[in-house]
Amino acid sequence: MKTNYFDIHSHLESSKFDSDRESVIAHMKDEGVFTITVGTDLENSKRAVRLAENYENIFASIGLHPTDSKEDFKEEDYIELVKNSKVVAIGECGLEFSRLGDDAEQEKNRQINIFKKQIDFSVKYNKPLMIHTRDAHIETIGVLEEKKKIYGEKLKGNIHFFSGDVEIAKKYIDLGFTISFTGVITFAKDYDEVIKNVSLDKIMSETDAPFVAPEPYRGQRNEPLYVKEVVKRIAEIKEINEETVKKAMVENARTFFKI
Repeated sequence: MKTNYFDIHSHLESSKFDSDRESVIAHMKDEGVFTITVGTDLENSKRAVRLAENYENIFASIGLHPTDSKEDFKEEDYIELVKNSKVVAIGECGLEFSRLGDDAEQEKNRQINIFKKQIDFSVKYNKPLMIHTRDAHIETIGVLEEKKKIYGEKLKGNIHFFSGDVEIAKKYIDLGFTISFTGVITFAKDYDEVIKNVSLDKIMSETDAPFVAPEPYRGQRNEPLYVKEVVKRIAEIKEINEETVKKAMVENARTFFKI
């Protein structure tokens, strides 16, 4: 099956696709769209892996989101999953500081502890991280810098749904990470300067489906198929031929996630 587009972050295992998942995947196949469906806790990760096992154009990431579940990350729970050949990343893990609650410091420490465990796990099994970070770039970079001193080039990953500025982007890239953009770039100009200033080989395309559908689908459920709009917009912002960006996004994903 030819790969025309690569959506590196979706949630195809979400209940939002229960009514028509087969149809969505059939359309993806028709258009040559591949995706990584991303787990947010143990049960969700198991569903992501089962889905990936059944389709050539679907891969999985396994891990524990900072706030979607209050469970702890236990390596033994994920060992069998990480050995699956369709598992290409660890996460969605990271830091979510936009809604900390009453005991902010305790919650921050809880998230950082779980994040560090998943970093160790990712290095142990030689899988890149799929990182979620919101209102926490400085803290995320701090954790990664600390771990980089221990693991060096073995530590790698992607900053999903990038929301920082050019300076923040460069800090991640200096650490050996890539950054990915969603359909937000099709209706907001907040990240135009980042996209202009970051090398194409450090950028990935994603949808975060079923969330944040791009133009012209805003207000609808998002789908991996709509990654085409993200690729198109990256090409426009960087003033590069769209076919060049298409090929780069596929090559970046396949190389980085060893697909």
